[in-house]
Amino acid sequence: MGRASRRIYKEDLKSPKPLYTVWELTLRCDQACRHCGSRAGPARTDELSTAEALEVAAQLVTLGTREVTMIGGEAYLRPDLELLIAFLVDNGVRVTMQTGGRAVDLDMCKRLKDAGLSGIGVSIDGLKESHETLRGIKGGYDLCLRALDASRTAGLITTSNIQINRLNMGELAQLADVLQDHGVSVWQVQLTVPMGRAADHPDWIVQPWMMLEIVESLAEIQREAVRRVEGTNRRPFDIYAGNNIGYFGPHEVVLRSRPGKGAEHWNGCRAGQQVMGIEADGLIKACPSLPTAPYDGGNIRDTSLDEIWHHNDNMRFARDRDTSELWGFCKGCYYAETCRAGCSFTAHCTLGKRGNQPFCYYRASQLQRKGVRERLVHAVAPEGKPFDFGRFELVEEPWPAPE
Repeated sequence: MGRASRRIYKEDLKSPKPLYTVWELTLRCDQACRHCGSRAGPARTDELSTAEALEVAAQLVTLGTREVTMIGGEAYLRPDLELLIAFLVDNGVRVTMQTGGRAVDLDMCKRLKDAGLSGIGVSIDGLKESHETLRGIKGGYDLCLRALDASRTAGLITTSNIQINRLNMGELAQLADVLQDHGVSVWQVQLTVPMGRAADHPDWIVQPWMMLEIVESLAEIQREAVRRVEGTNRRPFDIYAGNNIGYFGPHEVVLRSRPGKGAEHWNGCRAGQQVMGIEADGLIKACPSLPTAPYDGGNIRDTSLDEIWHHNDNMRFARDRDTSELWGFCKGCYYAETCRAGCSFTAHCTLGKRGNQPFCYYRASQLQRKGVRERLVHAVAPEGKPFDFGRFELVEEPWPAPE
């Protein structure tokens, strides 16, 4: 088939298909980030062999996957990374990699590009002090900037992503300027969710009313980026709103629309519809971010990927559900039929089950009009396992008078 990636067409979206798969190649990591949802560090005890991984890749091709993002841990710590990239690309699948950036240099970027990699996304979680507090590596901020420069120099599409929390939410505009200076074309933004090690730091999790400030800041950054390139042929710096940034309200189209693709808005959780996650030991999930225990879709060593995708209940929940599982504010929301309570993994890891999404711009704005806001109160701590979570409770309180 050669190295021409198979494009996604409208007809691909008419039936569930894992068009986009995020593949955790190993849980081994050269950092121990204090907000890591998977608690990465040591490798899993029974990670897929090269032969098993190649079989998974072949099944992805058969199922119609169009793009695979390699993650970890750190995907580059797996010695067969280039082999797996080349296999997928030779079968028409676009491959990218997300990384913490610690060891990414120009030599690595050139080797990965030669293998067929299309792009690298580097996680940068704030300016230097905030980033290094969260990542736990002194000098790690500069290593990430080196990774961005190396990726761009090697001719790879260079992107960045951030988890927004109470340590870095005031730094978004400054960080956006830094990223643009280093050639980042797309900035994926999402909230830090109380899962894994992040659940050990409940004071870092944003409060629901903070969504107003966060979304408004991001929208202004995007508008300013567009203004900077008006009248030129350059593509603007593009903010890509992750699944737990939103929802609706006056800034929705600004943050979800892609250049040249028309106005877009949130259309509900895509887990198990066009998205799939693979853990390093072969466990399959409807979305890579979902907590493992309640969303275990089965293991590729026991069941074919085709069987898991089409028939496992944990893979089908977003396809088969309706609004009957919604509760709290989301149950009576004007956007309930479309939104379905936003990001499933964020709601589940915060409140213990999906169906009610406290991190919502529209929700916070409606409550503000009534003079109230919601506050998360930490109730249950996590167990200390990969992709684990505790629980918060929601309380309603008066919106403070302006100072």
